[in-house]
Amino acid sequence: MSSKHQSYTSIRYFSDLMSDYLDQKEHVKPLYHRFPKLDNFRDQIVEKKKEWDPLQNRREVLQDVLVSQYESIEDKDKTQLNINLLGKQHTFTVTTGHQLNLFTGPLYFLYKIISTINLCKTLSHKYPEYNFVPVYWMATEDHDFEEIQYFNYGDKKVVYNRDSYGGVGRLSTDGLEDVLEVFKKLLGKHDNAQKVISLFEKGYLNNSNLANATRVIAHELFKEDGLVILDADDSKLKALAIPYFKEELISQTSFKEVSHTLDSWPHEYKVQVNPREINLFYLTDFYRKRIIEKDGSYSIDDTDIRFTKEEILKELQDHPERFSPNVIMRPLYQEVVLPNLCYIGGGGEMAYWLELKQYFNSQQVTFPILLMRNSALLVTSKQLDKVNRLKLEIWDLFKEDHELTTLLTNKISDIEIDFTTQKEHLKKQFEELFKIASLTEQSFENAVKAQEHKQIKGLEHLESRLLKAQKRKLKDHLDRALELKKELFPNDSLQERQTNFSLFYQEYGPSFISKIKESLDPLDQRFSVIEL
Repeated sequence: MSSKHQSYTSIRYFSDLMSDYLDQKEHVKPLYHRFPKLDNFRDQIVEKKKEWDPLQNRREVLQDVLVSQYESIEDKDKTQLNINLLGKQHTFTVTTGHQLNLFTGPLYFLYKIISTINLCKTLSHKYPEYNFVPVYWMATEDHDFEEIQYFNYGDKKVVYNRDSYGGVGRLSTDGLEDVLEVFKKLLGKHDNAQKVISLFEKGYLNNSNLANATRVIAHELFKEDGLVILDADDSKLKALAIPYFKEELISQTSFKEVSHTLDSWPHEYKVQVNPREINLFYLTDFYRKRIIEKDGSYSIDDTDIRFTKEEILKELQDHPERFSPNVIMRPLYQEVVLPNLCYIGGGGEMAYWLELKQYFNSQQVTFPILLMRNSALLVTSKQLDKVNRLKLEIWDLFKEDHELTTLLTNKISDIEIDFTTQKEHLKKQFEELFKIASLTEQSFENAVKAQEHKQIKGLEHLESRLLKAQKRKLKDHLDRALELKKELFPNDSLQERQTNFSLFYQEYGPSFISKIKESLDPLDQRFSVIEL
């Protein structure tokens, strides 16, 4: 393996916006507050401390909620220590968030949390006078069940089929014992397969809803790191956000501020999310519906529920848990209830966070440092041996199929396929003809140009024909390369976006997670290849 790291800009799976953000392009700088450099955290700490020092009650509420949510969790000493630290004014959080994907979903669930844990360790060494607590914010209020109801084990999809309604965190775990039976049949006979089964059982069969189940699973994976897992679908936490929710209902500030940002959004980048007039849902155990305002009257979409302005404000005051922020307002809610310095997420998340700085400024809430989570490819020594025997570099496999086969054919062919030398020689021959043509009429010069173009095209055609012929001749070798690429890039996508951690856990056990922790540096903004 020639290198364990490559820049994101050299890999086709990452957007131009993320590449330009990581390169700190000038036209992207107005969209963020501070770039994720270690020295920049000093000013972020000072600013966040100034904001939070008068808000001790927020820390107390946060602690109270976490103590309650962890009441039934076992083996929580390190997490409890961090919950205790959150009551102190010199303690801050680093946060990541993720949906409640079945059995954690794709591998990048781990990468998000490991990036968060590792950054806290780095900050603790740099700024020992402060405490840094890693937080996983569970997206319990999301209602897109179809996005979370499955995970991929190898080339098999394990699906949780059931009706869904309301926030997914409140959904019962009924029926997951049947999913486990399907999963058991797919697991191999490795020593750690039973550990995988036990983790599934402990999470889903011993808890009544998806929020509690996900907390148990994430805690089991990261309890030694003191990870704090928060379910923000809580009336006490929502009460802290009442002033912001009230302003949203009355003034629709987020719509105005984000729309203003999008008016000057760089044209070369896709807009990740467009704001609604009111970026709050109305949430019950049975549904999560948009709140719509028209002429001072408020309605709940697709229901018969109506409120006057006074009635909906009273509802907010009496039942804040019924108001659920959407993708535009959730980041503000998060930064209101956590003493947070940095949010760690994937490219899509970073893209919508970059729309929000002006809205945060309007609410006088410190905009967090935005850090792209680590991305990685896990490879076995056997797979790396195949790469070497195929005469490839691991980074070659990141190319599209046709690019890979062309590269490999040129590399291993015993015939020179590149006709550049012949084309240059032909151009030199035509230089003499052009000298003659310049001495006569224009029509002859045009005829020379046409002939040169025709012959160059002919060589290019022959070059293409020769490449195709060599690909047919070398088909077995090329097929082995494509098969290896398919193993590492299922569905022609990054492994981290497809493969569930259980595929590796059942073979390597917890040591594979330890290997990832050792290999990833959250402030090294490059793609990593990790040999297991």
